[in-house]
Amino acid sequence: MFNLIVTLLRGRAYDAEQAFVDRHAMPLLSQQIRDAAQRIQYARHAVAVAIAQNDQEKKQYATILARIADLETRALAALAQHSEDLARDAADAIAYLEAERDTSEKAQAQFTTAITKLKAILRTAEARLQELQRGERLARATQEAQKLDIAVAGSGLATLDEAEETLGRLRDRQHQSDTIASVLRDMDSPSRTAGIVEKLANAGCGAPLRSSADDVLARLRARTNDAA
Repeated sequence: MFNLIVTLLRGRAYDAEQAFVDRHAMPLLSQQIRDAAQRIQYARHAVAVAIAQNDQEKKQYATILARIADLETRALAALAQHSEDLARDAADAIAYLEAERDTSEKAQAQFTTAITKLKAILRTAEARLQELQRGERLARATQEAQKLDIAVAGSGLATLDEAEETLGRLRDRQHQSDTIASVLRDMDSPSRTAGIVEKLANAGCGAPLRSSADDVLARLRARTNDAA
């Protein structure tokens, strides 16, 4: 029974842990990516240090070869002069330098192998990091889109409906106002035109709009003459 209780508690603890991870998956992912980027930066530094050390080793190797060549020349000169002691001293120094030369060659080979391996690991890690960063951006965009879907599917949809209805009423009122203004302009246009025509007629421009007193008297006299 005790073992069952322990197993149950462990199961609940695991479920709680997974639920916590799921709730905080996005910030957890972001921090993990930052940690990975920092470790990759450390790896870049390690590669740079290895390359610098290898370059230094190559310079020391070149110096050793130059010293060996110089001592060999001097040893040959000593032998030519039958200076056996000097030639032996030179030979001892050459033997020591040759040991250093061999060690340097091994070191360079190890550096080259390590640098090649580190560069390959670094390239793979950088590619994985870039893929993770793209995945994070996509996950964030998807999360925001899901939030928008939830908002629209919930109260946000009603808000959109209300906004569309308000916009429809606003457009109706604007259309009505435009119609009224147009009608008023049409109603006002003939009166303005008539006023202008009357002014022109009174100024003697074109036919008069109504008969004058002289016109009436002339018409009456004509009727009188006709009756006589």
